[in-house]
Amino acid sequence: QVQLVESGGGLVQAGGSLRLSCAAAGIIFSSSPMGWYRQAPGKQRELVATIGSGGSTSYLDSVKGRFTISRDNAKNTVYLQMNSLKPDDTAVYYCNVPMGRVVRYNNWGQGTQVTVSS
Repeated sequence: QVQLVESGGGLVQAGGSLRLSCAAAGIIFSSSPMGWYRQAPGKQRELVATIGSGGSTSYLDSVKGRFTISRDNAKNTVYLQMNSLKPDDTAVYYCNVPMGRVVRYNNWGQGTQVTVSS
């Protein structure tokens, strides 16, 4: 069974930092691109960052320079380091496998809540 388990969210003040983790099981992690997504109340889910199997990265324009995606293939884990957080970053964050502009796995996990206060 495929499992994608997000953790690391919390409540922080604007300007603070968090590091999110996504532990993956049931996939060939080292060969798989990974992505972080987020959904704020009343808004569509959006792709925040991706990392390819070879380490290439891409970011949503609004998080460039603030967020860094990385992976540890030995731990089957992808991370999202979030610095200089803003209230607009408040959302539930999820991981999945990006397939163009859709995702590989339709069953989203619980996600992890990130709340940034002003």
